[in-house]
Amino acid sequence: MAENPLPEADKPISPLESTEESTTEVAVGVRSLKELIDRVMGKGFHVPEVQEDSGIAEVIPFPFLAIVNQYEMKMALLLALINPAMGGVLLIGPRGTGKTTAVRGLLDLLPLVPKSLCYYGCLPEDIETMGIDGVCPDCARKYAEGKPIAVMDQARLIELPLNARLEDVIGGIDERAALHHRLRLQRGILAQADRNVLYVDEVNLLGDDIVDALLDAAAQGSYTVRRGPVSATYRSRFILIGSMNPEEGRLRPQIQDRFGLRVIVKGLEKDDERLEAYRRVNAYLSNPRATVAQYRVETEIAREEIQLAREVLPKVELPDEVAKVGLKWINELGIDSLRAEITLFEAARAYAAADSRLMVQVEDLKQVAPMALRLRKSSFMTDYLSEQEKEQIQLRAIMERTE
Repeated sequence: MAENPLPEADKPISPLESTEESTTEVAVGVRSLKELIDRVMGKGFHVPEVQEDSGIAEVIPFPFLAIVNQYEMKMALLLALINPAMGGVLLIGPRGTGKTTAVRGLLDLLPLVPKSLCYYGCLPEDIETMGIDGVCPDCARKYAEGKPIAVMDQARLIELPLNARLEDVIGGIDERAALHHRLRLQRGILAQADRNVLYVDEVNLLGDDIVDALLDAAAQGSYTVRRGPVSATYRSRFILIGSMNPEEGRLRPQIQDRFGLRVIVKGLEKDDERLEAYRRVNAYLSNPRATVAQYRVETEIAREEIQLAREVLPKVELPDEVAKVGLKWINELGIDSLRAEITLFEAARAYAAADSRLMVQVEDLKQVAPMALRLRKSSFMTDYLSEQEKEQIQLRAIMERTE
């Protein structure tokens, strides 16, 4: 998957060219998700006719595949959808570079995930891991009768607002139930994000209490809420995506360590790319529906490819000789955290799955290594450990003189 910001075949098309013709040209013969992304990255946009406004407010995200260039950012987000085990994505860059636009554009690409039909959230995987006692009595009865306890449904994009209270994030007493003198807990944002994508904009500006709750849920895949005599444990397995502008403040090391891929998002440097981005945004502001329709075929293909890659992923193998190459890079960089190789190898497996392959190659590691290994070294810890090593050497010398 070689980086190619603007392939020759995908330079902006003339506004006189047929929209239907260009869409068909891109859609036919697409072999994999990787090929699709490469082919639409520089695709031009036919300015649609402005239709009459219905007057009804509707949120229509800017198409993900209409974002000009930003190859690494788009690939990182797609890999996160394919393999949640990577640990999510952190987007770092100045304002106006399309970070939030890209994340919200994932809405039409989100894969199918199992959604429980039970009030308690029972899933078939609970029976596979814990036996029939792992689900509630009603679900155990349904399972024995051959009835479904979950259905496949499209994942959702859950946003954690910057002004959210701790009660909003983890949940609290259901106020409606309290009016009837009953104590019942209401699920918070972290519980709603289970099996979904959790997006945190301006993640570096979150309050410490919110960060602590987020860290707990991300580490355990669940969390417990206690309010007086009432308590409940909720599942919270989500794909974590964060964005931040570093000039507004640093990100706590604990939360940064929870992000698998780290992407530095810069502004477009080439004039033709910036002009093309302007034209696409202008077309979107003029007629969002027509803009989405322009990329509908490619979006549907991408969603299907993501789903197929998720199904292929468990079969993708990492050969020892390829893994040793990655470990060598990590050792040479002096990275201490074991999450480095977890992210590197899981991202490489997702990359291979996106390219319809069952074996990871060294080239896959090369493509994801910059995103997986950057921003993992700590100058503080390097200096701290260096001082400790000096102290250890001095201590050994003292002990040897007394023998």
